[in-house]
Amino acid sequence: MSIPVITLGATASAYVPGLEQLRGPVTVVRRCEDLPELIAACQTGLARAVVIGHGAADLTASLVDRLAYSGVVVVSLDDGSPDPDAPVVDGVEYVESSIAPSALAEAVTRAVERFDATSSVRRTSHAYADPMNLLADPVAPAVEIAEPTGEGRIIAIWGPTGAPGRTTVAINIAAELAAAGVSVLLVDADSYGASIGASLGLLDESAGLAQACRIADQGGFSGTALGRISISVAIKGGRLRVLTGITRPDRWPELRPAALSQVFSAARALAEVTVVDCGFCLEADEELSFDTLAPRRNGAALRCLEVADTVIAVGSADAIGVPRMVKALSELADMVPTAVPRIVFNRVRAAAVGRGPETQLREAWERFGPASAVEAFLPADASAADQALLAGTALLETSPASPLRLAIAGLAGVPAAEGRRRGGRVFRRRDVKFQGNPDRVQR
Repeated sequence: MSIPVITLGATASAYVPGLEQLRGPVTVVRRCEDLPELIAACQTGLARAVVIGHGAADLTASLVDRLAYSGVVVVSLDDGSPDPDAPVVDGVEYVESSIAPSALAEAVTRAVERFDATSSVRRTSHAYADPMNLLADPVAPAVEIAEPTGEGRIIAIWGPTGAPGRTTVAINIAAELAAAGVSVLLVDADSYGASIGASLGLLDESAGLAQACRIADQGGFSGTALGRISISVAIKGGRLRVLTGITRPDRWPELRPAALSQVFSAARALAEVTVVDCGFCLEADEELSFDTLAPRRNGAALRCLEVADTVIAVGSADAIGVPRMVKALSELADMVPTAVPRIVFNRVRAAAVGRGPETQLREAWERFGPASAVEAFLPADASAADQALLAGTALLETSPASPLRLAIAGLAGVPAAEGRRRGGRVFRRRDVKFQGNPDRVQR
């Protein structure tokens, strides 16, 4: 069966007569003049492959990812003098622009066959952030999840709307691990209100995550490149790498899910633990749009939750925060079925719940909440939190004896009484395991 092909650019269109003379392997069904025309044609299901001439379009991971969900593979005609250091986008078949038409047809066939052979594992957990997947099948398919490329683990800190303290928990978990000798990367992926930079006193922030996504979208992104972009912050004798968030909410289109996947792959190679502060919103109203290739406002949050090894759901311990947590967990189960959150309530205090607040909250959760039990209760300590925010640092530096600091250290699995880890000690807490190497901590 002949493979329908679309060409883009003068170099690719020059191959049309030669491909048609082969009479069999491939058939050119359309010649496109620009990228929007190419995307529109691919969305209609007109082709299985596109041949892009050199310089006709910027090949990015986001573009290849979107075309892949339309069942289309990309073959790129190179200029004949490839730079060994040039970035390479995964999923693209690169061939020389001087290739013979028969060899080009073989390259197209090879790319399509490889795409079809991996179709059973192509839609990994990352597929939930793609609007086309929502339109195609609202029920999550049972698929094999691809193994991460690095050894590092990713912890996503998420929670419902209402400022339950996600950023506070993320910063202090990362700080506790860094002070214990674990190499840590702290990422601000909140597309609505990024605040990690300001919380740590990094006033000259330059949207490190957006910069990383732009570079990663071009292909060839690595942990070394991510290390150059991230900011190193001293924490209690250790070092914490920080990837600051977007400086304005209207910059959210820069955090594309495909690029974020590349950034998190590099993060696994760079750090033993990556702590991500996620945005709260998971709704997918963009799926109602006719343009299914448009970026999604909440795609960044979904991608963070999909790639995370551990999700910590933080809720506010009051009459408004508890019902919000119940609804948010139900939404999380619908949007990202692979996520199994560890439930944490923050700002626990008798004034908001009643006498014996932990007992009250646990009983209420057993009656009205989901089957998952509450794992930790973080006591309210506004003065300690304000002091750390004013100093632009973590609780373990400004209020080491604070009940809030001790509770977060327990959540991170770090013995708060011991400042630094000795002898490569292993810290475990339920399904989370952090094994550090003091030699990897940057000084």
